[in-house]
Amino acid sequence: MLVATGSMTVLLLDIYAYETLHLHLNPLVWELLLSGEKSDMNAHWQYLFIMVPAIFLLELIMSEWVWRKLRKLSRKRIGVPVATVFAVCFISSHLIYIWSDAYLYSPVTAQRSNFPVSYPMTAKSFMEKYGLLDRQEYQRRKDEVGEQESEVIRYPLEKLSFSADAANHNQNLLVVMVESLRADMLDPVVMPNLDNFADSNIKFENHFSSSNDAMAGIFGLFYGLPGSYATSARTEALSPLLLETLEQRNYRFGLFSADNFDNPIYYQSVFGKHLKDAPEIKANDVWVADHIATDDLEKWLKEDDNSQPWFAYLELKSVTDYEQGGDYERPFQPSLDNDMASVGEHTALVLKNSYNNAAYYVDTLLGELFDSLEANGQLKNTIVVITSNHGTEFNETGSNSWGANTNYSKYQLQVPMVIHWPSQQPQTVSAYSSHLDVVPTLMESMLAVDSPASNYTSGRNLFEISEKPRKWVIAGDSRDIVVVQPDKTTVVDKFGNYRVYDSNYKLQPEGKPQLSVLMQVMHELKRFYYPEDN
Repeated sequence: MLVATGSMTVLLLDIYAYETLHLHLNPLVWELLLSGEKSDMNAHWQYLFIMVPAIFLLELIMSEWVWRKLRKLSRKRIGVPVATVFAVCFISSHLIYIWSDAYLYSPVTAQRSNFPVSYPMTAKSFMEKYGLLDRQEYQRRKDEVGEQESEVIRYPLEKLSFSADAANHNQNLLVVMVESLRADMLDPVVMPNLDNFADSNIKFENHFSSSNDAMAGIFGLFYGLPGSYATSARTEALSPLLLETLEQRNYRFGLFSADNFDNPIYYQSVFGKHLKDAPEIKANDVWVADHIATDDLEKWLKEDDNSQPWFAYLELKSVTDYEQGGDYERPFQPSLDNDMASVGEHTALVLKNSYNNAAYYVDTLLGELFDSLEANGQLKNTIVVITSNHGTEFNETGSNSWGANTNYSKYQLQVPMVIHWPSQQPQTVSAYSSHLDVVPTLMESMLAVDSPASNYTSGRNLFEISEKPRKWVIAGDSRDIVVVQPDKTTVVDKFGNYRVYDSNYKLQPEGKPQLSVLMQVMHELKRFYYPEDN
């Protein structure tokens, strides 16, 4: 009975943890439960132990009843039928999951995460061996619908409402995505045109992408939601509310990409049907493709007859493929100083200079674009957003991390954010901002949405963050939850294991997550799955 009581108590704790944090019992949950920090969670979970004596008493009553009825029950021989029912249920549940996993039936496969210590069987290799499954067809369908272990997303939480004069808000919108551009490239030497443009407009000094991954970074920018919601949004075929609103206002769409929007997030979720009108760019070199994409955008803008507002999106790739080089001016050359500390440092310097050259080249394209907008008089009625999906690291953290999607340091998460807003004065904002803030800013200040931003985004209006600076920003994807704070970064994986890093992204072995912050983050990561009062 002691074992049964203990097991029932642990199960109750697991149910409470899953309802509260959307996590089963794991190292992080135990850390939060046993934390000395005062919170509603700590107070509530202790009340669960009131149930322990009640469970124990119930088990005593049941055991006493079974003992008294043991002789009568043994004559009825109910043991075999009961065991058979349980065995059939056990085998059936696994067979159902095997079929659902093979045919991507999400109503069943999505239940796996609801149960603790759940390891249902899969048999794709066995089914393929006996001709019951076509692996290529399976992979094709999986790529189309994405991972099926997703929950039903509620986006928005309530129908949006707009102000009475919303129809009079018809500013144009241009978003420029310079892939893999880290924040410190916004420099008068490396990118003089963008730096000058930033000084004349609104520059956000501490801006973070929603992920170090290209897909999740783009998702956060257009949906205003953390990357953990991306799979659910794709499975439910939900379009970004920002683009839906632009479409409802009869905006003209112009989409231009150096790699023809190769990232699946574009055609599966973000732009969808609008991509059929995007011009196809054919070029062997990425720097040439960037030039063509920019020229195509400028030609498209010159066709504007002011009869309807427009939305344009330009994606530039030269910085991502900086190692390819290109037939363009190279003002940055690697130093061959014999006093270099190591071969590794020299390699990093060579790569960084190639990266700087690519950024410098992109800056020339941006300069031409700014001049074109100015010459056409379009800056007077056009909001321009210039940013990146994530940064790039050259092992500055000393952890053998290169490129992106290898850690959550500022080199991979912090990106430029420059906004030209016709009615706003030039300013530099030092408060922490995020890609998640772009959607509420455009929805409220450009498209006149009346509904609270919390109904459709995890972000805040960028024009209001200085009044009440946030203490943390969310990053990460479906694998990791990342909380970025001025003095530390906390990374929690999907198994509940956590790591705490200092401001220089050095691991702190004795570091502990801050309970109050993590509770807010966990709430935000499940808010669009469940009603807020859950």
